[in-house]
Amino acid sequence: MLEIILLVVLVLVLLGALPTWPHSRQWGYYPSGIAGTLVLVLLVVLLLRYV
Repeated sequence: MLEIILLVVLVLVLLGALPTWPHSRQWGYYPSGIAGTLVLVLLVVLLLRYV
């Protein structure tokens, strides 16, 4: 269940990180940093499940 929630949040952050949206042009690297952090958390959760 946690993986699905993280995946949905990751997709939403990636969509928000696109600089084509007028409201997200001034955010800088914050959305991509959050996306990278979510990818790392998702990988850790998946790896800990199979170890």
